[in-house]
Amino acid sequence: MTLWARVTHEGRECFGTVEGDTLRLHAGNMLANPRPTGESIPLSAAKLLTPTTPSKMVALVDNYHALVAKLNHAVPAEPLYFLKAGNSFLAGGETIRAPQSYAGKVVYEGELGVVIGKRCSAVAEADAERCIFGYTCINDVTAIEIIARDPGFAQWTRAKSFDTFGVFGPVIATGVDPAKLVVKTILNAQERQSYPVADIIFAPARLVSLISQDMTLEAGDVIACGTSTGVGSMKPGSTVSIVIDGIGALTNRFE
Repeated sequence: MTLWARVTHEGRECFGTVEGDTLRLHAGNMLANPRPTGESIPLSAAKLLTPTTPSKMVALVDNYHALVAKLNHAVPAEPLYFLKAGNSFLAGGETIRAPQSYAGKVVYEGELGVVIGKRCSAVAEADAERCIFGYTCINDVTAIEIIARDPGFAQWTRAKSFDTFGVFGPVIATGVDPAKLVVKTILNAQERQSYPVADIIFAPARLVSLISQDMTLEAGDVIACGTSTGVGSMKPGSTVSIVIDGIGALTNRFE
């Protein structure tokens, strides 16, 4: 397993592999044959960025059996998804901000993220694993009361694309088996979500294959695999962490 991070350090953007408290710097393209430079920096001296700069984040709805059962929804026959806008992307350690135009509940949704490693279109499921670079943590922050506010149109994109609502990172883990991972959400030191990725309906490789039939996935794009039970609201001043052992902890403050 390797952990990759993208940071700024002394005014320059750089990336590399995380080894303890050290970032081993690489050159070139993180997603395509990166080369070690022999340099290293302490992580404490760097500022974390989102691990990639996606052209889009594709986010799933109703993709875990436990959640579908709780909501009394039918198991979907195909992936149900929306897009989160690029303005929403936020790194770990940054502040999630409540929208000035909205006074309702803002909720956390802890999720596994799939990071695309190379451009793919209409890829077969058998080949989809080769399009996946690795996995990351996601907090799919949502202005929940907006989604169903208009009875004629469900506003998924608006509810989920406010500035700072697309939180992902802090690293990308390669060489991990997603089926063995457990996603946890910790709000103000209390565990609010804990669910196994093995309960997923459309697993990562199948998602990549099916979504790529609809749209081209670019290197660096992220698929948010959807959340399970335990979603809840955050109050200003809260600290929320999405924790996936084997990847890391994505921690942010909500104001």
